[in-house]
Amino acid sequence: MATIGDVAREAGVSRSTASYALSGKRPISEEVRRRVLAAAEALDYTPNAGARALATSQTKVLGLLAQFHEDEFAPAMMQYILGVTNTARDLGYDTLLVTEADGVRALRRITDSRMVDGVVLMNIAQIDPRLPILRAAPQPGALVGLPGDCSGLDVFDLDFEEAGRAMVEHLHRLGHRELILISQPEHVVERGGAYVWRLRDAALERARQLGVTLHAVYGESRQPAVGRMLNALLDAYPSATGLLLNNEAATAALPSVAHQRGLRVPEDLSVIGRYSAEFAATFSLPYSFIESAPDRLGAMAVRQLVRRVESPAARDEPFVVRFISPELVSRGSTAPPTAPPTVPPTASPTAPSAAR
Repeated sequence: MATIGDVAREAGVSRSTASYALSGKRPISEEVRRRVLAAAEALDYTPNAGARALATSQTKVLGLLAQFHEDEFAPAMMQYILGVTNTARDLGYDTLLVTEADGVRALRRITDSRMVDGVVLMNIAQIDPRLPILRAAPQPGALVGLPGDCSGLDVFDLDFEEAGRAMVEHLHRLGHRELILISQPEHVVERGGAYVWRLRDAALERARQLGVTLHAVYGESRQPAVGRMLNALLDAYPSATGLLLNNEAATAALPSVAHQRGLRVPEDLSVIGRYSAEFAATFSLPYSFIESAPDRLGAMAVRQLVRRVESPAARDEPFVVRFISPELVSRGSTAPPTAPPTVPPTASPTAPSAAR
């Protein structure tokens, strides 16, 4: 295995110059830096992580704590993880993915042992027991998701409230007066998944203000329950002309259900989802959607985290809470309803028992 000394000899420079050229710790001429990089590539040189950590007090590793819950759609979670890992790689960091069920113990282990330079947390709960541990850790932390208390941490998330309002407003402008909103499973809410009720409550309030009937229900996350749930809802609310989806599993199942029922989109039913463009491409979804931007959120969290890791001045900067504004991507799945809208009753937040 090649050493830094081998790289220095190959490039015709001293060991210290080769080290500085590779680490960027001191300014090196562009010509010398290119020679050193070419030598490192030719010799397949990989810096020793242990030696680097001793010399710089940095591991060049970021911790990522995420969990794959059975009641959530795993492909959607992977989009957030890739946003973190790809950006970390681009910035010269490896990622330690931790999926241990006991997040408090896992977080304490990797921060106390100095295994990582910083931590990104996902699956954020409204009251998240990991946050006090992260606030007290010597490493900086960043969250993808909004907790109830954002103090002491950098937070990045989609503006779910505005997303809910935008979905309702778009269909209202087209003339729709009765809609269905399918959220994530109720278990997600029970464990503190605030993004579910943030979108749901904002959509219900905007529907009430606009005089739109909105049937807001909790969905399922797996087949065949997802298909049964969609059919039950469409049977229960035959006069609804629009469907809002804050549930990736339901969105992925909808094309099959619509085909089986002979339901045309948007002629019979207008549809808006909330997911990423990559998710839409993976499942060949033909529906308009609010871009959830998982890759962008992950990238924002990592860049802010690396700034705090690498800059002493950045460690003392005020913490930030940043939201991505929702963007509606049109795929032609919304149109004015075919039947004239009727005067609706008061907006309803409950679901029929058949759809729960």
